Amino acid sequence: MRLTAVFVLIICLLMSGVVFAQDATVIKKVPLKQTSPSSGKDMYVMYCAVCHGPTGKGDGPAAPALKRSPGDITKLAAKNHGKFPDERISISISGSGGITAHGSNEMPIWGDLFKSIGSDQAMIRLRVSNLTDYLKSIQSK
Repeated sequence: MRLTAVFVLIICLLMSGVVFAQDATVIKKVPLKQTSPSSGKDMYVMYCAVCHGPTGKGDGPAAPALKRSPGDITKLAAKNHGKFPDERISISISGSGGITAHGSNEMPIWGDLFKSIGSDQAMIRLRVSNLTDYLKSIQSK
């Protein structure tokens, strides 16, 4: 009986060690990879899903390492009286207007990062617009 209790205690300690190891998740910054500016979905998968998760629920693999949860971006319209806040989201993505997403500087200012893969302003606007449109398309009903 005691051997079983000791075994269970050891398993619990090992499991708690795994939990502690997960808390030490570190987000590594890597160079921005090129995606098609015409595909909001491809950009979302490449740039946003690591934090916001594959379906936008805020459960991406980097989310536990953030100071604030990335949140469920499928509920942006619901939180705005049923209307998707296109302009506010475009401003958050591009970083224009001095708005800092999530109240911190953890979310990259994608407009600046998009400049690093092509400084054509029309292409940057296309990226922001198509990414915004994709976010609009994944809103919960």
